[in-house]
Amino acid sequence: MAEKTEVNLTGVKQSKGVWLVKVPKYLSQQWDKASEKGEVGKITIRNLNADLSAVGTVGEKDGSLQVPRDHPFTMHTVAGQTMAVFSQSNTGDSGSEASSSLIILEGMVVHRAECRPVVNDNYMKLKKLQIERSTKPQRLSQQLEKAVTNIFKPVANHDFNVEYEKKKKLEGKMVRAERQVVLDMVFSAFEKHQYYNIKDLVDITRQPVTYLKEIMREIGTYNSKGAHKSTWELKPEYRHYQSAEEEEMETT
Repeated sequence: MAEKTEVNLTGVKQSKGVWLVKVPKYLSQQWDKASEKGEVGKITIRNLNADLSAVGTVGEKDGSLQVPRDHPFTMHTVAGQTMAVFSQSNTGDSGSEASSSLIILEGMVVHRAECRPVVNDNYMKLKKLQIERSTKPQRLSQQLEKAVTNIFKPVANHDFNVEYEKKKKLEGKMVRAERQVVLDMVFSAFEKHQYYNIKDLVDITRQPVTYLKEIMREIGTYNSKGAHKSTWELKPEYRHYQSAEEEEMETT
């Protein structure tokens, strides 16, 4: 979805002048903690509001560490430059197609200044704290006193994987017997029944599937259709019985 962007240029008609002030990073972070309509300081008083000066970290000896409240201004000229201050807000529901972004011209820059802190003991402690925070690893290893039981656990293995591993393990233990021994077992089985599927023959002979199929292709016929589909039977020359068609031909 393409986001629509509108620009409000009312500030040009009002000719509202604004000051562009460069401030230290820690000061802008403290200002972000102010309420939407809160006051963060006054140039005339030259102090940062006391409610916004607390860093929230307790020092070793002298209690809570404070952000410097006194910041001298260094004025700079804006001659030959055209600068403006814009703000941005979103209108409508961000999840709907009607959402859009509104850019507002707050005013033209008439003064440019730089806000610098007073270098004292409190300021140096603040800088030390910032360095310590920046060098602190984002992730730390921690020794656990007991096992964590609420973490994600893998699901049980799928049934078809279990069956495959079981079959693979079973076939892996099968050792090829002498060819004549396998033939004797196969012929003995076919004396009891005329048709077998390959799985039943594997269970009877305990031979690998590939080896058993190789033998069955020589002595048997695979039924791919009909009433006995997917089964094996002996070729006519190996049968100990006669089929119904052969008996009928001898009778006639």
